[in-house]
Order: sequence, then structure tokens, then C-alpha cells
Amino acid sequence: MYRWEITRAVVAQRVFAIVRTDSYDQAAALADTLISGGLVSLEISLTTPFALEAVTTLTREMGEDAVIGAGTVLDGTTARMAVDAGARFLVSPGLDAEVIRTGHRYGVPVFPGVATPTEMVRALELGADALKLFPASDRSPRWLKDVTAALPQAPLLPTGGVTIENAPEWIAAGAVACGMGSALSGGGRDVVAKRVADLLRRLADAAPAAGE
Repeated sequence: MYRWEITRAVVAQRVFAIVRTDSYDQAAALADTLISGGLVSLEISLTTPFALEAVTTLTREMGEDAVIGAGTVLDGTTARMAVDAGARFLVSPGLDAEVIRTGHRYGVPVFPGVATPTEMVRALELGADALKLFPASDRSPRWLKDVTAALPQAPLLPTGGVTIENAPEWIAAGAVACGMGSALSGGGRDVVAKRVADLLRRLADAAPAAGE
């Protein structure tokens, strides 16, 4: 797929999962639970032991049923390693031009971290495919709405502190999708599946109608 097609697939459900665990086995099990619960896109944080191996395994096993990316990508070298491991998209907590260039060199979309309108504009100038608003816990949906009024071309992904309860507010304020980690993952498969189904319904209801 082209970069824009991958980006569209990642944000299609208005949420993507973040898997950050203490071991490869925990990451693989959590990813399987989330995908079985109905999510179609998730990132494996490179703070997870053997994260690249997890990316490779999940990408191979899920095929076209899920979009697997790599998170916490901090530099160009790591970006290349993640692409080689099979990551379909790259996410970073900060804004690094080499990460964007490396991802784009190999046809992979990049979502760098931004915290201010100045960083958003700079990220767009560098060609970022979407912008990870991080940490979202320092901002509010109202703040995002004000920013998107001035920068409607900025596709924002609030991440860090987003909850089941406030995720619809972020979408209603203009976010294209939310990144969510621990808020999604507690409990067994049935609990996660019910939580995910409820969240997806609420996010769809919160999305602005076409033309708004």
C-alpha cells in the first residue's frame, strides 16, 4: 500500500492501540487479545524487550488483517531497523527529521510527536503523515479544537493520558484518532472485546459529520 493508504488504515477506527510491556511474550499476548477484540491497528513500543521480533511475528501472522507499527522510534537508524522488521508505520514521542526521511524513503508513514502549534507546522513542513499530540494529558479537547481551527490541515493523534471516557471528546474536537495503551488492555479477552466494541461505537458517534 501507499503511505496514504496505510495512514488511512491506521486511523480508520479513530483509535490505535499502543503495546508497551515487560517482555516479548506479554507483548504478543496483548496484541493478540486487542486484535481479537476488534482493533485493526497497533504499535509495538520499542521500549518492549525484543520489540522488533514482535513486530516481525505479528506482521507475518496477521497479514492484511491488522496494521502493525513500531513506536518510540527515536532516530534514523532505529527507523530503518523497524522498517526492516516489517513495521507498517512509525511513531515517535518527538520530532526528528531523520526518522521522517527514513520512513518515507521506504514508503512507510511517520507520526512524530508534537506538543505546540510551532512543532505541528514544522512536522508538516517535514512531510509528517499525521501528528502525535504528546502528552495529551497536558492538553484538553478544547485546546485541540482551538488549534485545529487555525491548523485544519494538521491530522492530530492525541496520545498519553487518553481514556475510554475522554477519547470521544478528543474525536469530537477534531482529532483524527487517539493512541491508547493501558486504558484498553486490562482484563481478559471477553472484557477487552467488550471494551473495544463499546469504544469503537462511541468514537463513531463522536466523529463530526461530513461537512462540519
